[in-house]
Amino acid sequence: MTEKREELLKSELDLMYKAQKILEYSYEVCRKISEKDKYSYEEEDRFEALTSRFARLSDILIQKIFRLIESLEMEKEGTVRDRINRAEKWEIIASTDDYLLIRELRNSIAHEYLPEAIYNIYKQVLRFTPVLFETVKNVDRYCKKFLE
Repeated sequence: MTEKREELLKSELDLMYKAQKILEYSYEVCRKISEKDKYSYEEEDRFEALTSRFARLSDILIQKIFRLIESLEMEKEGTVRDRINRAEKWEIIASTDDYLLIRELRNSIAHEYLPEAIYNIYKQVLRFTPVLFETVKNVDRYCKKFLE
């Protein structure tokens, strides 16, 4: 691997780790709040931070990390679905279906306005955040071969 590509990989991994750390913080705060029928303004604020950070880490993984690994593996750049399928093949993710749901959830975060639907988004983000954390571990393990 060229020095330039190695630096790019290190940079993208660093971005991923930073996004994970701040998401971990929000996740722990919101797990304590848990699921409710109604939230205070402060709780809404906490969950807004969580959903934003969830969307950011999922984008970093799918749009940056998976795409970069595709390139490092000399695969032809594909669609988001292709990237997700390859990530499962490479055992970076456990389930293509989960990641397709994460992608849909990420899109819903930006475009949902009804309070009832937003509360469902909070519930789903709490459910899928550990999947992102597991993926970060798997990416770390997988990318070691490129950095040796």
